Amino acid sequence: MSYSNIGKTVRLTRILRDGRAVVFAFDHGFEHGPGDFTSETIDPRGVLKKIVDAGVDAVMLTAGLAHVTRDSWLGRTSLIVKITGKTNLRPEDQKLLQSIIGTVEEAVSLGADAVAATVYWGSQYEDAMLSQWVSIKEEAERYGYPCLQLAYPRGPSIKNMYDVEVVKYGVRAAIEVGADLIKTYYTGSRETFREVVKAASGVPVLMSGGAPRKNFIDFLKDVEDVMKAGAQGVVVGRNVFMHENPALAIKAVMKIVHEGLTAEEAYKTMQ
Repeated sequence: MSYSNIGKTVRLTRILRDGRAVVFAFDHGFEHGPGDFTSETIDPRGVLKKIVDAGVDAVMLTAGLAHVTRDSWLGRTSLIVKITGKTNLRPEDQKLLQSIIGTVEEAVSLGADAVAATVYWGSQYEDAMLSQWVSIKEEAERYGYPCLQLAYPRGPSIKNMYDVEVVKYGVRAAIEVGADLIKTYYTGSRETFREVVKAASGVPVLMSGGAPRKNFIDFLKDVEDVMKAGAQGVVVGRNVFMHENPALAIKAVMKIVHEGLTAEEAYKTMQ
């Protein structure tokens, strides 16, 4: 085993501390704009402090946001630096393209444990994002850094990006290009997501939290289903930081992922 492979194993262990992980994604200010936040959550440091205090396994941030909020997470949880992204300000016909917004070297400088990049499988810009991914993966390998791929099937020919066959294809494509961790869509049932996990062939799969659910218990049921399907965890964002009590929300998710509680049991701990 090369030194870089040892480094990757060490960093993956920090994120998947018991083989499972709850990752808090907080790149929404870049991807969606300030409209996702209230006057109480517009300052990212306050939100991150609550989440980190609750014991989350890792946070996924852009390099700039990681620098601004360093007092909230430094030395207290794992950092994953997202080094591709897009804004909602760009023209509609280019919204299925991610741009490079950071580097692996910046992630190393920040003391991160992994890097993350998105590939919109099926997009008309798939080739450009694949080129980005290959370059990121090559540099990350030199530093012994795991690469989390946000494997999102989106494109003009995809009618339903949550269809199990479509999601399975994206996951299979992600492992074919060397993803060490995969974040992907929930397919709507425990049975279909079990197929997604199987398609990953042992590469850890994390469910994308997605848009906020009207009733938080429904989101917890999704988390329970993917864990029972064999997933290694979840990547949560809006369903947590848009909740009236983000700390209780993330703790409930963690009880399902790490302690095996049912959604109902975890929800009761919030009362």
